[in-house]
Amino acid sequence: MPTTVEERWRQFFSWGPYGLLAVATVISVGAAGELMSGAEEIAVGCLVSAAFVLQTVWHRHCARARPRDPEAGPEGEPPRTGPEIVAGVPGPASVAYFTLRTALAFALAWLNPFFAIYACIGYFDAEHLLPRRASRAGLLVTAVVMAGSQSGGLPPAALVNWLAFGGLFALNACLAIVFSHLGGKEAEKAAERTATIAELGRTNARLEQALAENAALQAQLLLQAREAGVADERRRLAAEIHDTIAQGLTGVIAQLQAATATPDRERADAHLRRAAGLARESLGEARRSVRNLGPAALEHDTLPEALRKTVADWAERTGVDTRFTVTGTELPLHDEVAATLLRIAQEALSNAARHSGASRAGVTLSYMDDEITLDVRDDGRGFDPLAPPERVGTGSGFGLDGMRARAERLTGTVTVEAAPGEGTAISARVPWGQP
Repeated sequence: MPTTVEERWRQFFSWGPYGLLAVATVISVGAAGELMSGAEEIAVGCLVSAAFVLQTVWHRHCARARPRDPEAGPEGEPPRTGPEIVAGVPGPASVAYFTLRTALAFALAWLNPFFAIYACIGYFDAEHLLPRRASRAGLLVTAVVMAGSQSGGLPPAALVNWLAFGGLFALNACLAIVFSHLGGKEAEKAAERTATIAELGRTNARLEQALAENAALQAQLLLQAREAGVADERRRLAAEIHDTIAQGLTGVIAQLQAATATPDRERADAHLRRAAGLARESLGEARRSVRNLGPAALEHDTLPEALRKTVADWAERTGVDTRFTVTGTELPLHDEVAATLLRIAQEALSNAARHSGASRAGVTLSYMDDEITLDVRDDGRGFDPLAPPERVGTGSGFGLDGMRARAERLTGTVTVEAAPGEGTAISARVPWGQP
């Protein structure tokens, strides 16, 4: 059983002409004695046989020409709907079929008006079997057959029949043209809907493809973010180890060497106590670094207080005359900003103790309108900032790189001003960050 509109149309155009011809023949045979003579009955029989043969030939032709997908229209056009699925695109074969069928229907209706039942099929498929310019002519010819049958048969027998024929022809022609126009509009809307549905299908396909690509891209971004997080954590641990364990061990070694080199027992004991204190402090800082906690110096003190103590301890250990200065209005800072500036100060002082040979140093913390600045200066031997680290005796250079990396995490900067024999000045600037 047909389940769609297209299948119902296909069934109608395949078997409808057979059914209409059979109905018209049965009714005509019942009224043959009153309307037709013996010769006319023979002529009707021949014409009905010819109509049946014509319909069978056309039915087979359509079956051979019909594509596998009857809804698919010509390339570049929307799929066809309605009667044109069966009738196909107008061509010489369809024009010949419609012309012969209409002629047979006209002749049969001339002999017996009841054959107008068969002729009315022309109202349904004229537009699909004939070219656009010829379709209205086909409708008008069909209207002639219908009006003649409705007015009493062809040709009209009297003036009254002629008047009735004229009126009925006008009515049939107008109705055929109006319904044809409405059918054309409906077909255009159906084609537009079909084209819209097809475009939506293509859009959905592109959207699904885009979603698949986005999913793959998101997975790639997640992988890259995970790798970046791992790399950042490695850099953080490396910097923390350098700033805590490495510096602490350096201080311990220096104190142990000083204790070994001095003959004074009291001074040696003082160096040993400092070495033990540095070891305990470094161990605590290492544990805090592993847990990603802030420096111990900031646990109970503000940044200026922590820097003041750090500078004082460093000056006591190294014997370098060092001053600490705070400028601007002191305000609370974000923990990350305070920890970053303290670590940079510790690294700068550690570098000065190992490499500069300075006799004086200064540390200045400046609170400005939109940033906070830390300056560490010494009057040591200095170095060439453009020379490779191994050429200037600063080891791997991780200290300066680590300071820059810390500042860059807060979108800040670290600049170094130095020259051989003229000392070193390190300036760290980070944006203002309040808690």
